[in-house]
Amino acid sequence: MYLNNLNSFNNFNKKKKRLGRGIGSGLGKTCGRGHKGQKSRSGNSVKRGFEGGQMPLYRRLPKFGFISKKKKKKKEIRLYELNKIKENFINLNILKKYKIINNKFKFIKVIHSGSINKSIKFLNLFLTKGIKLISKNYEE
Repeated sequence: MYLNNLNSFNNFNKKKKRLGRGIGSGLGKTCGRGHKGQKSRSGNSVKRGFEGGQMPLYRRLPKFGFISKKKKKKKEIRLYELNKIKENFINLNILKKYKIINNKFKFIKVIHSGSINKSIKFLNLFLTKGIKLISKNYEE
């Protein structure tokens, strides 16, 4: 360790603010609170967003947006991911069994991406138009 490698500890010995200790301290008389007003009084607490009785901004602006709770439970699966399944039909439980999806998902949509090497029957799953059209082997 050398002197040029030492870090400077600027705030290491920082003194605590001493309020109301005379004019020379810079924090005498009003103690840094200014003159009069709500924030100069003792026990003051102004709520977040409070604008002095004026209608606050968060209430003046219109409400917008919506996030469906279904969206958190929805997952899309590619067609080629189903090649490792050995069963002739696919439903939610089989996808969970082969660890293609987690337990939290309740709505599954199969997307036509890649190919599959056998005929499969889909039970209670959503399918894209491409999967429905490519072959009559795929059934809902």
